[in-house]
Amino acid sequence: MSSLGSLRSLANSELTNLLSNMSQPRVTVGLVLLSDVVAASQAVRATSSRKLKIETLAGLLGRAGVDELASVVAWVSGEPTQGRIGAGWRTLSAIEAAPAAVSTLPVVEVERVLGELASASGKGSAGRRQELLTGLLRAATEPEREFLVRLLTGELRQGALAALVAEAVARAAEVPVDRVRRAYMLSGRLPVTAVAAMTGGVAALAEFGLEVGRPIRPMLASPGATLDGALGEFGGEVSVEYKLDGARIQVHRKGTRVWVFTRTLRDITAGVPELVQLVTELPCDSVVLDGETLALDDAGRPRPFQQTMSRFATSEATPVIADRPITSTRDLLLHPYFFDCLHLDGVDLLDAPLSERRDALSKVAAAHSIPALVRPAAEAAADYFDTALAAGHEGIVIKSLTAPYAAGRRGRAWQKIKPTHTLDLIVLGAEWGYGRRTGYLSNLHLGARDPDGGEPIMVGKTFKGLTDALLRWQTEEFPRHERTRDDHTVYLRPELVVEIALDGVQVSSRYPGGAALRFARVVRYRPDKEAADADTIDAVRALL
Repeated sequence: MSSLGSLRSLANSELTNLLSNMSQPRVTVGLVLLSDVVAASQAVRATSSRKLKIETLAGLLGRAGVDELASVVAWVSGEPTQGRIGAGWRTLSAIEAAPAAVSTLPVVEVERVLGELASASGKGSAGRRQELLTGLLRAATEPEREFLVRLLTGELRQGALAALVAEAVARAAEVPVDRVRRAYMLSGRLPVTAVAAMTGGVAALAEFGLEVGRPIRPMLASPGATLDGALGEFGGEVSVEYKLDGARIQVHRKGTRVWVFTRTLRDITAGVPELVQLVTELPCDSVVLDGETLALDDAGRPRPFQQTMSRFATSEATPVIADRPITSTRDLLLHPYFFDCLHLDGVDLLDAPLSERRDALSKVAAAHSIPALVRPAAEAAADYFDTALAAGHEGIVIKSLTAPYAAGRRGRAWQKIKPTHTLDLIVLGAEWGYGRRTGYLSNLHLGARDPDGGEPIMVGKTFKGLTDALLRWQTEEFPRHERTRDDHTVYLRPELVVEIALDGVQVSSRYPGGAALRFARVVRYRPDKEAADADTIDAVRALL
């Protein structure tokens, strides 16, 4: 899950405990209306100025009281504090209730209703949920209703919004933004981080640290242009590792207790007993490891990515690329390949250079580490790249041995080198096919993420690479994410991420970002990623 997805673990008791430990609060109890939040959200969407976005959000946060702050931060970040409430687009759009003429809904009342919705279960819960939703939408004005529907269906979740809100929190609380970012990265909970900043300042933010059993946002790699360029950038002080075609995992162990999280911070411990058993047997008392896991075939080569992801499946639909699906996903054993150690036996290693973290990794999990070359010559690194491709891997990752672990950030300290350009883009819509593809949703509309929190920016279309299995899956799955449609196209909420291979990018006035993909083709869908994890328009333009 994206950083926003981690709000699912937010508990009211955490906020209560946090507030009780703070002194000299910087905020007072206010009365912020839902209309205030909506107005700020609309102003942010209407401007391209990052500075104005931050100032607008900071002004809103500055007016919020301590009992409103967590809700306001969560909502402008794009998600309720309760996470997904289970109120879908079709359910909300089917409610018949005339909108209110005047804005009267306080934030605290909306939060109360959302809390009741999230907790409703058992006999009679469907009727109660319908009653709550109808009452909420009836009390909302038309702009408020639109905001609530977008909030509850996930359409406000844009990823970069969290980064903007973090800066707005720093501005409103008058604390350094790097302190807010670090606390957020370690807590995974922006509302909790905001309450700490606004009530306790720098001292409260400093209380956040790595906690075994609580996932942190993973460090990410940026695309590297060339192998020689990446080696030269770090002066040879690098670790060169395989870029595996697997699923990102973060494992935590404390005593005999083990947790396994995905890159979106989802807890999958119960579904991966073989990983739990392996981590339990490591020679340590406590550890936090970062790595990949993948399923191997009988020859020891990686199985297709989607077969690995089938072990991570939830109730949500997952695309099947293989025309001949495996018999049973439970028969697929996952093999872990760790590449970083963030904590070992009571010692946090986030701020240690990679060279020290690799020493710790070798000490605790050498037999389960990704093969790596340390400080290789250019010729050896090139041979290693060829070996990685021959073994069925995506390429290699060049990592600075002197860099700390920058949780939640995609920087230059890690650079991935692949034989072809690929981008993770957001599916904005799909056109109905013709000819052999009549009756199927085919030609994809592709968008890059706006780093300043705006709507995704369209950069191209493609139908290349779509197998019959994918066409069937798209036609069945896309209506579940439908925003609107016309005679030719179904337009989607920004929720699905697809990996696209391309030959390059060219300047184009056809698309709003001024850039268009060249010879784009579908590689696979990425159910392990959310829109917040997609590549930005800046990454696309960098390939011009």
